[in-house]
Amino acid sequence: MSSAFVYQSLPAKIIFGTGAVSTLTTELQQLGRSKALVLSTPQQQEAAQQLAQQLGPLCAGLFSQATMHTPVEITAQALQTYESCQADCVISFGGGSTIGLGKALAYRINTTHIAIPTTYAGSEVTPILGQTENKQKTTVRHPRILPNVVIYDPDLSLHLPVEMSITSGLNAMAHAIEALYAQDRNPISTAMAIQGVQALVSALPVLVKEPHQVQARSDALLGAWLCGTVLGTVGMSLHHKLCHTLGGSFNLPHAQTHAVLLPHSLAYNAKAAASQLHALQSILGSDLALSLYELAQSLGAPLTLKELGLNEADLDQAAYIATQTPYWSPRPLEQHAVRAMLERAWAGSAPQTDA
Repeated sequence: MSSAFVYQSLPAKIIFGTGAVSTLTTELQQLGRSKALVLSTPQQQEAAQQLAQQLGPLCAGLFSQATMHTPVEITAQALQTYESCQADCVISFGGGSTIGLGKALAYRINTTHIAIPTTYAGSEVTPILGQTENKQKTTVRHPRILPNVVIYDPDLSLHLPVEMSITSGLNAMAHAIEALYAQDRNPISTAMAIQGVQALVSALPVLVKEPHQVQARSDALLGAWLCGTVLGTVGMSLHHKLCHTLGGSFNLPHAQTHAVLLPHSLAYNAKAAASQLHALQSILGSDLALSLYELAQSLGAPLTLKELGLNEADLDQAAYIATQTPYWSPRPLEQHAVRAMLERAWAGSAPQTDA
């Protein structure tokens, strides 16, 4: 007999498949929207401009200054653009930075938001907004933050650089792994998390060798959706707290930081959450943290916080910040132990599963 649990489904509409972006005009019309502000980063401005041109009169303008960690000053600039072009909705085209900006706008002005992810971050299916102000990254959870529609089109990720594909995929896996030992986990979130990890572990090695293989791109997007969905339905733990600390306070790149930290944060909680993590052994191996580290290494992912720009002198401060207002953890957070774990991640040493 199954134990009692609570599962809260999220009301986003998901459109998945090759060529799915062709439904965008129809989705806008069904939502009763006719003046969309398209959002992107500077790096994806050209592709976003093409999307804007395809929308024709349904596009009110383009804002291409989305930035990682969603600084509040960039959100303020985007709001000015939204108001000046008299938009009635936003379309975020790109990865977590752009989707984060769309979520920030939706949260502030309760506007319709269609997300078109081109990476595997998974934030497009969560009601969670991470934003940065005064070098502090904080999170907000609210129903308005969840995009109304998400369009997953594998064709749009075919040219995603391999390095970004790998770090983004490991970022997505982090959501699922922490979901397995979340306080409010349930059989549905656990099943989705396991399937999400399986899809990404299968797809990422293929993408290293064949970046344009549509099936692998589709599998990776499916994994990202599953992992992102569990991020939106259950609480996260030490890993996400550390990534928010290193991103918000030290400006480390988001996906790369997830990729480096994940084996080490998994090692920190591996024994305390052994029963919850057991299902991953058939996917990763008996030593989960070491297997994940070796997988990241084989994929060519970054392995050190040092190479991401963190100074060794910052480790004490990072450990202090992360443990002052901690997220729940199956193993109690001890500042000295977290600091030691961060030092291993900084140097790129193999993860050490602690007692």
